[in-house]
Amino acid sequence: MKPEQIRKKISKIDRELLVLLQERMGLALRSNKFKETLSDPQQENDMLARAERLNLDLIESTFTRRLLHTIIDETKRLQDEDRSLAAFQGEHGAYGEVAARQLVPKGAYIPCLEFIDVFRGVEDGYFDLGVVPVENSLEGAVTQVNDLLTTTDLKVIGEVKVAVSHCLLATEETDYREIRQVFSHPQALAQCRNFLMRNKLEARPYYDTAGAAKMLARENPKAAAAIASSLCAELYDLEIIKEGIEDGPSNSTRFLLLAREPHPDNGDKTSIIFAVPHKAGRLYAVLKLFADAGVNLTRIASMPLRSDPGNYSFFLDFEGSDKQEKIAAVLKEMEGLTKWMKYLGSYPADKTI
Repeated sequence: MKPEQIRKKISKIDRELLVLLQERMGLALRSNKFKETLSDPQQENDMLARAERLNLDLIESTFTRRLLHTIIDETKRLQDEDRSLAAFQGEHGAYGEVAARQLVPKGAYIPCLEFIDVFRGVEDGYFDLGVVPVENSLEGAVTQVNDLLTTTDLKVIGEVKVAVSHCLLATEETDYREIRQVFSHPQALAQCRNFLMRNKLEARPYYDTAGAAKMLARENPKAAAAIASSLCAELYDLEIIKEGIEDGPSNSTRFLLLAREPHPDNGDKTSIIFAVPHKAGRLYAVLKLFADAGVNLTRIASMPLRSDPGNYSFFLDFEGSDKQEKIAAVLKEMEGLTKWMKYLGSYPADKTI
Protein backbone atom coordinates (compact mmCIF):
# COMPACT_ATOMS: atom_id res chain seq x y z
CA MET A 1 0.00 0.00 0.00
CA LYS A 2 1.18 3.48 -0.82
CA PRO A 3 1.26 6.20 1.90
CA GLU A 4 -1.86 7.88 0.53
CA GLN A 5 -3.74 4.56 0.55
CA ILE A 6 -2.65 3.92 4.13
CA ARG A 7 -3.88 7.35 5.25
CA LYS A 8 -7.26 6.76 3.59
CA LYS A 9 -7.53 3.33 5.20
CA ILE A 10 -6.77 4.80 8.63
CA SER A 11 -9.35 7.55 8.07
CA LYS A 12 -11.97 4.94 7.10
CA ILE A 13 -11.25 2.86 10.21
CA ASP A 14 -11.47 5.95 12.45
CA ARG A 15 -14.86 6.77 10.95
CA GLU A 16 -16.09 3.21 11.50
CA LEU A 17 -14.90 3.30 15.10
CA LEU A 18 -16.94 6.44 15.75
CA VAL A 19 -20.04 4.94 14.12
CA LEU A 20 -19.65 1.82 16.29
CA LEU A 21 -19.26 4.00 19.38
CA GLN A 22 -22.48 5.79 18.43
CA GLU A 23 -24.24 2.40 18.26
CA ARG A 24 -22.77 1.38 21.62
CA MET A 25 -23.94 4.58 23.30
CA GLY A 26 -27.43 4.05 21.91
CA LEU A 27 -27.56 0.55 23.37
CA ALA A 28 -26.31 1.85 26.71
CA LEU A 29 -29.09 4.47 26.80
CA ARG A 30 -31.65 1.76 25.98
CA SER A 31 -30.36 -0.25 28.95
CA ASN A 32 -31.50 2.62 31.19
CA LYS A 33 -35.06 1.36 30.64
CA PHE A 34 -34.08 -1.83 32.51
CA LYS A 35 -32.54 -0.69 35.77
CA GLU A 36 -31.42 -4.20 36.66
CA THR A 37 -29.12 -4.34 33.61
CA LEU A 38 -27.17 -1.19 34.39
CA SER A 39 -23.46 -1.80 34.79
CA ASP A 40 -21.96 -2.18 38.25
CA PRO A 41 -18.28 -2.20 39.35
CA GLN A 42 -18.03 -6.00 39.11
CA GLN A 43 -19.45 -6.06 35.58
CA GLU A 44 -17.07 -3.31 34.55
CA ASN A 45 -14.07 -5.16 35.99
CA ASP A 46 -15.12 -8.37 34.23
CA MET A 47 -15.38 -6.50 30.92
CA LEU A 48 -11.97 -4.90 31.40
CA ALA A 49 -10.42 -8.25 32.29
CA ARG A 50 -11.86 -9.92 29.17
CA ALA A 51 -10.56 -7.09 26.99
CA GLU A 52 -7.08 -7.31 28.52
CA ARG A 53 -6.93 -11.05 27.82
CA LEU A 54 -7.23 -10.41 24.07
CA ASN A 55 -3.98 -11.21 22.33
CA LEU A 56 -3.47 -7.82 20.68
CA ASP A 57 0.24 -7.32 20.27
CA LEU A 58 0.00 -3.65 19.22
CA ILE A 59 -2.33 -2.55 22.02
CA GLU A 60 -0.96 -2.49 25.55
CA SER A 61 -3.28 -3.63 28.34
CA THR A 62 -2.82 -0.28 30.10
CA PHE A 63 -4.07 1.54 27.00
CA THR A 64 -7.02 -0.87 26.73
CA ARG A 65 -7.99 -0.14 30.33
CA ARG A 66 -7.72 3.66 29.87
CA LEU A 67 -9.73 3.56 26.65
CA LEU A 68 -12.55 1.43 28.06
CA HIS A 69 -12.67 3.49 31.27
CA THR A 70 -13.13 6.60 29.13
CA ILE A 71 -15.96 4.94 27.18
CA ILE A 72 -17.64 3.77 30.40
CA ASP A 73 -17.40 7.26 31.95
CA GLU A 74 -18.93 8.85 28.83
CA THR A 75 -21.70 6.23 28.86
CA LYS A 76 -22.59 7.10 32.46
CA ARG A 77 -22.62 10.79 31.62
CA LEU A 78 -25.08 10.20 28.80
CA GLN A 79 -27.27 8.00 31.00
CA ASP A 80 -27.40 10.72 33.64
CA GLU A 81 -28.73 13.17 31.03
CA ASP A 82 -31.89 11.03 30.80
CA ARG A 83 -32.55 11.91 27.17
CA SER A 84 -35.81 10.92 25.50
CA LEU A 85 -35.28 7.84 23.33
CA ALA A 86 -36.71 8.56 19.88
CA ALA A 87 -36.92 5.45 17.69
CA PHE A 88 -36.90 5.50 13.89
CA GLN A 89 -36.81 2.80 11.21
CA GLY A 90 -33.48 2.22 9.50
CA GLU A 91 -29.82 2.85 10.23
CA HIS A 92 -28.12 6.05 11.33
CA GLY A 93 -28.30 8.50 8.46
CA ALA A 94 -31.82 7.50 7.40
CA TYR A 95 -34.37 10.21 6.64
CA GLY A 96 -36.22 8.98 9.74
CA GLU A 97 -33.28 10.14 11.84
CA VAL A 98 -33.31 13.50 10.05
CA ALA A 99 -36.99 13.84 11.03
CA ALA A 100 -36.29 12.68 14.59
CA ARG A 101 -33.58 15.33 15.03
CA GLN A 102 -36.10 18.01 14.03
CA LEU A 103 -38.96 16.68 16.16
CA VAL A 104 -36.89 15.81 19.26
CA PRO A 105 -33.91 18.21 19.22
CA LYS A 106 -32.32 16.96 22.45
CA GLY A 107 -33.22 13.29 22.12
CA ALA A 108 -31.24 10.12 21.61
CA TYR A 109 -32.01 8.62 18.21
CA ILE A 110 -32.37 4.84 18.17
CA PRO A 111 -32.47 2.87 14.89
CA CYS A 112 -34.93 -0.03 14.46
CA LEU A 113 -35.01 -2.69 11.78
CA GLU A 114 -38.75 -2.49 10.95
CA PHE A 115 -41.61 0.00 11.41
CA ILE A 116 -43.37 -2.45 13.71
CA ASP A 117 -40.30 -2.39 15.99
CA VAL A 118 -40.80 1.37 16.40
CA PHE A 119 -44.49 0.96 17.26
CA ARG A 120 -44.03 -1.98 19.62
CA GLY A 121 -40.99 -0.42 21.28
CA VAL A 122 -42.91 2.74 22.18
CA GLU A 123 -46.04 0.79 23.18
CA ASP A 124 -44.03 -1.44 25.54
CA GLY A 125 -42.08 1.45 27.06
CA TYR A 126 -38.67 0.56 25.59
CA PHE A 127 -38.64 3.91 23.77
CA ASP A 128 -40.16 7.24 24.77
CA LEU A 129 -41.11 8.36 21.27
CA GLY A 130 -41.40 6.99 17.75
CA VAL A 131 -40.88 8.75 14.41
CA VAL A 132 -42.51 7.20 11.32
CA PRO A 133 -43.16 8.35 7.73
CA VAL A 134 -46.84 8.55 6.84
CA GLU A 135 -46.83 9.90 3.27
CA ASN A 136 -44.48 10.96 0.48
CA SER A 137 -45.19 13.71 -2.04
CA LEU A 138 -44.26 11.45 -4.98
CA GLU A 139 -45.33 7.96 -3.89
CA GLY A 140 -48.25 8.76 -1.58
CA ALA A 141 -49.08 6.90 1.64
CA VAL A 142 -46.53 4.66 3.35
CA THR A 143 -48.82 1.63 3.45
CA GLN A 144 -47.18 -0.33 6.27
CA VAL A 145 -47.19 2.66 8.63
CA ASN A 146 -50.80 3.55 7.83
CA ASP A 147 -51.79 -0.07 8.48
CA LEU A 148 -50.05 -0.03 11.88
CA LEU A 149 -51.80 3.23 12.78
CA THR A 150 -55.18 1.48 12.52
CA THR A 151 -54.31 -0.91 15.38
CA THR A 152 -52.01 1.03 17.69
CA ASP A 153 -53.00 2.81 20.90
CA LEU A 154 -50.21 5.35 20.43
CA LYS A 155 -51.05 9.02 19.92
CA VAL A 156 -49.73 11.46 17.35
CA ILE A 157 -48.12 14.42 19.14
CA GLY A 158 -46.23 16.10 16.30
CA GLU A 159 -45.35 16.17 12.62
CA VAL A 160 -42.58 17.39 10.35
CA LYS A 161 -42.07 17.59 6.60
CA VAL A 162 -38.58 16.53 5.51
CA ALA A 163 -37.22 17.49 2.11
CA VAL A 164 -35.87 14.35 0.45
CA SER A 165 -32.90 14.70 -1.89
CA HIS A 166 -31.60 11.31 -2.96
CA CYS A 167 -27.98 10.72 -3.92
CA LEU A 168 -26.38 7.90 -5.87
CA LEU A 169 -23.55 6.65 -3.64
CA ALA A 170 -20.67 4.30 -4.34
CA THR A 171 -17.36 3.34 -2.77
CA GLU A 172 -14.26 5.17 -3.86
CA GLU A 173 -12.98 2.11 -5.72
CA THR A 174 -16.13 1.87 -7.90
CA ASP A 175 -16.03 3.13 -11.48
CA TYR A 176 -19.42 4.79 -11.96
CA ARG A 177 -19.48 3.58 -15.58
CA GLU A 178 -19.53 -0.02 -14.34
CA ILE A 179 -22.48 0.38 -11.93
CA ARG A 180 -25.24 -2.07 -12.83
CA GLN A 181 -27.37 -2.49 -9.68
CA VAL A 182 -28.59 -0.03 -7.07
CA PHE A 183 -29.67 -0.91 -3.51
CA SER A 184 -32.16 1.12 -1.48
CA HIS A 185 -35.51 1.09 0.30
CA PRO A 186 -38.41 0.32 -2.10
CA GLN A 187 -39.89 3.79 -1.52
CA ALA A 188 -36.59 5.47 -2.48
CA LEU A 189 -36.22 3.25 -5.55
CA ALA A 190 -39.75 4.18 -6.62
CA GLN A 191 -39.01 7.89 -6.11
CA CYS A 192 -36.00 7.56 -8.45
CA ARG A 193 -37.68 5.31 -11.03
CA ASN A 194 -37.01 7.56 -14.02
CA PHE A 195 -33.32 7.94 -13.18
CA LEU A 196 -32.87 4.19 -12.84
CA MET A 197 -34.66 3.44 -16.11
CA ARG A 198 -32.81 6.17 -17.99
CA ASN A 199 -29.45 4.78 -16.87
CA LYS A 200 -30.46 1.11 -17.24
CA LEU A 201 -29.77 0.36 -13.57
CA GLU A 202 -31.28 -2.64 -11.80
CA ALA A 203 -33.23 -1.70 -8.66
CA ARG A 204 -32.43 -3.96 -5.69
CA PRO A 205 -34.80 -3.46 -2.72
CA TYR A 206 -33.19 -3.17 0.72
CA TYR A 207 -34.75 -2.63 4.14
CA ASP A 208 -33.50 0.96 4.46
CA THR A 209 -31.72 3.69 2.50
CA ALA A 210 -29.05 4.16 5.16
CA GLY A 211 -28.82 0.39 5.63
CA ALA A 212 -28.04 0.05 1.92
CA ALA A 213 -25.30 2.67 2.24
CA LYS A 214 -23.86 0.93 5.30
CA MET A 215 -23.87 -2.44 3.52
CA LEU A 216 -22.20 -0.92 0.47
CA ALA A 217 -19.40 0.56 2.59
CA ARG A 218 -18.77 -2.70 4.45
CA GLU A 219 -19.19 -5.29 1.68
CA ASN A 220 -18.43 -3.28 -1.48
CA PRO A 221 -20.37 -5.58 -3.86
CA LYS A 222 -19.16 -5.48 -7.44
CA ALA A 223 -20.75 -2.94 -9.84
CA ALA A 224 -23.14 -1.73 -7.13
CA ALA A 225 -24.31 1.59 -5.72
CA ALA A 226 -26.88 2.79 -3.18
CA ILE A 227 -29.53 5.50 -3.10
CA ALA A 228 -29.44 7.39 0.19
CA SER A 229 -28.90 10.83 1.74
CA SER A 230 -25.77 12.95 1.61
CA LEU A 231 -25.53 12.36 5.37
CA CYS A 232 -24.99 8.67 4.62
CA ALA A 233 -22.11 9.54 2.33
CA GLU A 234 -20.48 11.36 5.23
CA LEU A 235 -21.24 8.69 7.85
CA TYR A 236 -20.13 5.71 5.77
CA ASP A 237 -17.34 7.33 3.74
CA LEU A 238 -18.99 6.94 0.33
CA GLU A 239 -18.59 8.94 -2.85
CA ILE A 240 -21.55 10.96 -4.15
CA ILE A 241 -21.82 10.02 -7.83
CA LYS A 242 -24.87 12.18 -8.49
CA GLU A 243 -27.18 14.31 -6.32
CA GLY A 244 -30.89 15.05 -6.65
CA ILE A 245 -31.80 11.93 -8.62
CA GLU A 246 -35.43 11.80 -7.42
CA ASP A 247 -38.13 12.09 -10.09
CA GLY A 248 -39.75 15.27 -8.77
CA PRO A 249 -38.16 18.60 -7.80
CA SER A 250 -40.21 18.90 -4.60
CA ASN A 251 -39.84 15.42 -3.12
CA SER A 252 -40.67 15.40 0.58
CA THR A 253 -41.89 13.00 3.26
CA ARG A 254 -44.20 13.79 6.16
CA PHE A 255 -43.26 12.14 9.45
CA LEU A 256 -45.39 11.70 12.57
CA LEU A 257 -44.16 11.76 16.17
CA LEU A 258 -45.78 9.02 18.29
CA ALA A 259 -46.08 8.72 22.07
CA ARG A 260 -48.04 6.73 24.63
CA GLU A 261 -49.84 9.82 25.92
CA PRO A 262 -51.55 12.61 23.93
CA HIS A 263 -49.95 16.01 23.46
CA PRO A 264 -50.41 18.01 26.70
CA ASP A 265 -51.30 21.22 24.85
CA ASN A 266 -53.30 19.60 22.03
CA GLY A 267 -52.17 21.89 19.22
CA ASP A 268 -53.97 23.02 16.08
CA LYS A 269 -54.22 19.89 13.93
CA THR A 270 -56.00 16.56 14.43
CA SER A 271 -55.74 13.09 12.86
CA ILE A 272 -58.42 10.39 12.92
CA ILE A 273 -59.15 7.07 11.18
CA PHE A 274 -62.65 5.75 10.52
CA ALA A 275 -64.67 3.27 8.48
CA VAL A 276 -68.23 3.64 7.19
CA PRO A 277 -70.93 1.06 6.37
CA HIS A 278 -71.57 0.07 2.74
CA LYS A 279 -74.40 2.55 2.29
CA ALA A 280 -74.82 5.10 -0.48
CA GLY A 281 -73.76 8.59 0.55
CA ARG A 282 -72.41 7.63 3.98
CA LEU A 283 -68.85 8.83 3.31
CA TYR A 284 -70.28 12.02 1.80
CA ALA A 285 -72.38 12.53 4.94
CA VAL A 286 -69.29 12.26 7.13
CA LEU A 287 -67.26 14.72 5.06
CA LYS A 288 -70.22 17.10 4.89
CA LEU A 289 -70.06 17.44 8.69
CA PHE A 290 -66.66 19.08 8.35
CA ALA A 291 -67.78 21.30 5.48
CA ASP A 292 -70.87 22.47 7.37
CA ALA A 293 -68.75 23.26 10.44
CA GLY A 294 -66.21 25.18 8.37
CA VAL A 295 -63.37 22.78 9.28
CA ASN A 296 -60.56 22.62 6.71
CA LEU A 297 -59.39 19.11 5.75
CA THR A 298 -55.65 18.84 5.06
CA ARG A 299 -55.49 15.16 4.10
CA ILE A 300 -57.85 12.36 3.17
CA ALA A 301 -56.60 8.91 2.22
CA SER A 302 -57.99 5.40 2.15
CA MET A 303 -56.67 1.85 2.31
CA PRO A 304 -58.27 -1.61 2.48
CA LEU A 305 -59.06 -2.96 5.94
CA ARG A 306 -57.13 -6.19 6.58
CA SER A 307 -59.64 -7.20 9.25
CA ASP A 308 -62.65 -6.55 7.01
CA PRO A 309 -61.97 -7.45 3.33
CA GLY A 310 -63.97 -5.33 0.93
CA ASN A 311 -64.15 -2.39 3.30
CA TYR A 312 -61.84 0.60 3.67
CA SER A 313 -60.43 2.73 6.43
CA PHE A 314 -60.19 6.48 5.84
CA PHE A 315 -57.41 8.67 7.19
CA LEU A 316 -58.41 12.24 7.86
CA ASP A 317 -56.30 15.21 8.97
CA PHE A 318 -57.93 18.54 9.65
CA GLU A 319 -57.24 21.90 11.22
CA GLY A 320 -58.25 22.37 14.84
CA SER A 321 -58.19 20.49 18.15
CA ASP A 322 -60.70 18.06 19.66
CA LYS A 323 -60.93 20.52 22.58
CA GLN A 324 -62.64 23.07 20.33
CA GLU A 325 -66.41 23.00 20.60
CA LYS A 326 -67.14 22.71 16.87
CA ILE A 327 -64.57 19.91 16.42
CA ALA A 328 -65.92 17.99 19.41
CA ALA A 329 -69.44 18.33 17.96
CA VAL A 330 -68.36 16.98 14.56
CA LEU A 331 -66.60 14.00 16.15
CA LYS A 332 -69.69 13.28 18.24
CA GLU A 333 -71.93 13.27 15.16
CA MET A 334 -69.48 11.00 13.35
CA GLU A 335 -70.08 8.26 15.90
CA GLY A 336 -73.56 7.69 14.48
CA LEU A 337 -72.37 7.59 10.87
CA THR A 338 -69.28 5.36 11.11
CA LYS A 339 -68.70 1.68 11.82
CA TRP A 340 -65.79 2.68 14.03
CA MET A 341 -63.61 5.71 14.59
CA LYS A 342 -60.11 6.06 16.02
CA TYR A 343 -58.78 9.33 17.41
CA LEU A 344 -55.02 9.53 16.77
CA GLY A 345 -54.39 12.87 18.42
CA SER A 346 -54.31 16.66 18.23
CA TYR A 347 -50.88 18.21 17.87
CA PRO A 348 -48.98 21.30 16.65
CA ALA A 349 -49.02 21.49 12.85
CA ASP A 350 -45.79 21.83 10.88
CA LYS A 351 -46.27 25.25 9.30
CA THR A 352 -44.01 24.36 6.37
CA ILE A 353 -46.45 21.70 5.13
